[in-house]
Amino acid sequence: DPVTFELIQKADTIGVFQIESRAQIATLPRMKPKTFYDLVIEVAIIRPGPIQGNMVHPYLDRRAGRVPVEYIDERLKSVLERTLGVPLFQEQILKIAMVMADFSGSEAEELRRALSFNRSQEEVEKVQIKLRRAMEQKKVPRKAIEQIVSAVSSFAFYGFPESHAASFALLVYASAYLKVYYPAAFYTALLNNQQ
Repeated sequence: DPVTFELIQKADTIGVFQIESRAQIATLPRMKPKTFYDLVIEVAIIRPGPIQGNMVHPYLDRRAGRVPVEYIDERLKSVLERTLGVPLFQEQILKIAMVMADFSGSEAEELRRALSFNRSQEEVEKVQIKLRRAMEQKKVPRKAIEQIVSAVSSFAFYGFPESHAASFALLVYASAYLKVYYPAAFYTALLNNQQ
């Protein structure tokens, strides 16, 4: 619905699920979401992992056409194409490990568990060492190794699975739609939720 996306692009999102924080409000006019998948990215990009991993500005610059889309390695084009070469989702990190370090499915699962909510710094470091060694054995260029390890490290600070971001994006869209077309009900519910 164009009117709903216009509200989102203008960052008139106080009370709208997940995109009412100051960081989201500052990003929305720059991102200018136009599609549902744009909302999936919007939800995922304003998280500690992508922010600390310095992924927000590169994505926004690429989206706006200010800088070209680049990939850590050409082998990762299919993994990172939808996010303009920037790893934003947990699944992408696992796929990167499978492509660049020949991690098996069980090793990727070990990486996912190390990056999960109940992570320990020791587990994260252990899996990073394993990832780095595997890429070195595959003769992955040093610069790519550093970029990949950095991306993995940032996801230890809470990166989203894509499916989780998609379910949040649906609630974002629905609540923005309600704000546009059913404002009385929207604001009543919002006020009733205040302490």
